[in-house]
Amino acid sequence: MFGKSILSNNEVSGANEAVKLMNEAFDLSEKGLRIVKGTEETLALKELRSKTLRFVSASHLQRDEFESVLKCVKILRDGGGDQHPSLSVLAMKAWLGLGRYGEAEKELRGMVVDKGIPEGVWVSAVESYFQAAGAAAAETVKGLFLGLLGRCHVSAGAAIRVVNKVVGDSGGGEGPRVRAKVVAELVSDERVVALFAGGAAAKERTAMHALLWNCAAELFRSKDYEASAEMFENSMLYVPYDIENRILRAKGFRVLCLCHLGLSQLDRAQEYINEAEKLEPNIACAFLKFKIYLQKNELNKAIAQMQAMSTCPDFSLDFLSLSAHEAVACRALSVAVASLSHLLNFYSVGKPMPMTEVMVLRTLVTVLMQEPDNESDILKYMKRAHARLSELGPDSFLGKGEVGRREWNWFAVNLWNIGARTGKENKYELCAEFFRLASEFFSIKVDGEVEGNNVMVCKSLILTVSAMIADEKQRNATLLDTEVKQAIELLDRAGKILSLISAGTRSGDDQITAVGSNFFFVYTWTSYDLHSRLSDVGSQQLLLIKSFASSKFCNPMYLLQLGVSASQGPRSNPEVATFSLNTCLSSLLASPLPDYQCVALVLRKLISVVAIHKGNTDDDVVYGAYKQAYRIMVGLKEGEYPIEEGKWLAMTAWNRAALPVRLGHVESAKRWMDIGLELAGKVPGMQTYRSCMEDFVAGFEKKFHAHDKPENRSLVVT
Repeated sequence: MFGKSILSNNEVSGANEAVKLMNEAFDLSEKGLRIVKGTEETLALKELRSKTLRFVSASHLQRDEFESVLKCVKILRDGGGDQHPSLSVLAMKAWLGLGRYGEAEKELRGMVVDKGIPEGVWVSAVESYFQAAGAAAAETVKGLFLGLLGRCHVSAGAAIRVVNKVVGDSGGGEGPRVRAKVVAELVSDERVVALFAGGAAAKERTAMHALLWNCAAELFRSKDYEASAEMFENSMLYVPYDIENRILRAKGFRVLCLCHLGLSQLDRAQEYINEAEKLEPNIACAFLKFKIYLQKNELNKAIAQMQAMSTCPDFSLDFLSLSAHEAVACRALSVAVASLSHLLNFYSVGKPMPMTEVMVLRTLVTVLMQEPDNESDILKYMKRAHARLSELGPDSFLGKGEVGRREWNWFAVNLWNIGARTGKENKYELCAEFFRLASEFFSIKVDGEVEGNNVMVCKSLILTVSAMIADEKQRNATLLDTEVKQAIELLDRAGKILSLISAGTRSGDDQITAVGSNFFFVYTWTSYDLHSRLSDVGSQQLLLIKSFASSKFCNPMYLLQLGVSASQGPRSNPEVATFSLNTCLSSLLASPLPDYQCVALVLRKLISVVAIHKGNTDDDVVYGAYKQAYRIMVGLKEGEYPIEEGKWLAMTAWNRAALPVRLGHVESAKRWMDIGLELAGKVPGMQTYRSCMEDFVAGFEKKFHAHDKPENRSLVVT
């Protein structure tokens, strides 16, 4: 009794004392057997000896003396034929301690066929065996447990203990998957399921369902969707088919849908979610159906399902933003746009929302920008953003402080960038719209300040009008009077800003640099173009060009373009053209290294303008242009002035003498022939032409004095 008491304390220090006492008890039993003669006394002492030896064996096991345990068990089995249930347990644990799992398994299997071993003892032995052998023993445990079911009644509680032990702790590697497979086979056996049938086993049934559910959830978190799906399916074997458990079954179908979504088994997933919806129609089912349509690439059905979500009794606006995120992840951008557009319909003043309206609009535009040819839709939502900003005010719509500045900057900069891109793509109508809207955003005061964006406002306005004119030419149409007036109003706004910048101080110089001379030119050119459409504005146009020519932003190339533009079309202005070209020529010649290719181009254009618009009414002006060309060519190196342009000057000047010759205007004819000869003398390669010209002049003078008719001989040089 003392030894048993000490052994029960489960202390290593006391185990030695327990063994000593047990050995003394064993010796006393042996002595008693040699003394007593009666049968009853002999049997009692034998029983006491066996019991004592079992306790000795247990004390050896407590001290990890596994060989001693096995010796005691062998003595008990061989000597006295003791078949006490504890012997198999002691032997199995000793074999496990020695690492001899095959021998331990034999002991465990022997316990299965021994009907005298209580259920609790057997289950405890299974737990010990599995704890020592690990996942490799899972299949053995399953077979033994099912074998136990065949020989005796097993309680549902025992099944839970075995399953719980096999499931074990979560961990990496193949272990959890092997265990899960064994558990799935075990709990799906109809004999095991039968243990949990009826109302008496309701508590155990709930416990088994929870155990399997948690195991499946752990597998799902580790992304082992196949094993997870099998475990969730098995957990549903422990959910009764009744009204009370309808919600739980629906939950099971939903998680099975998720598992098969993870496996890309979309048809199976759809079957499960349809079953779940029959049991419990809610927003979770609606959203999962939406996910399935997305992954099936059935975009129209996905959009219809998304729109139907709002009819669910437990609908939340979060699901619309979540739908948009899912659609973007699936690259179903049309569905994402539809989701965010639908979400915008729920915004109203003062209504709490999961995300700000500006964030929804920004996300929507960002999605649209991911695919080409969405500029019209982008513009629509940008306009909506501007309308809501005007309605609510910057602080309410964009946000306050740094948040508001970032939102404002995002819209303004993207409007500018898209405007620039559409302009490069020759989509001028859209380009004009984007730049006009950009000017509105850049004009907005954030935190009460314009943030120094006058430069960007000015640029946006100028580019808006420029795009309007480009679109007009592209469509081969004419701007309406109302459109012309609108464009002029936009330029007037830009002009006021340019005036402020030009009249500014040092910071104004920085702004001038930021604007750039090209924008000053475009402003001048578009202003000239638009004002040319109005009546009686010729003098205003000239003043506009003179003002630009005297500014620091002007350069010869700009003047050349203005001159060419003013000389062409039905709304040409020769006065502006002549002034622009003359000023351009002066500027080119004032350069230390004049570009004579450009000089020649300007001279040719200037002569053409004067000749066309002055005609024969002012021959001196045309002659003066040729004379100016000659003075430019004097002193130049051979070939420095473009040869072809020099030939053109010489021949056109000579040919102008033809008409005066025929009309008998000797002085005029002589003047044109002389300038033609002078120009030809400055052009390399015109020696033959010059000889012909000189011969003609000599003959012309002789015949003129002889009163010959000039029309008898051709003057034109070809």
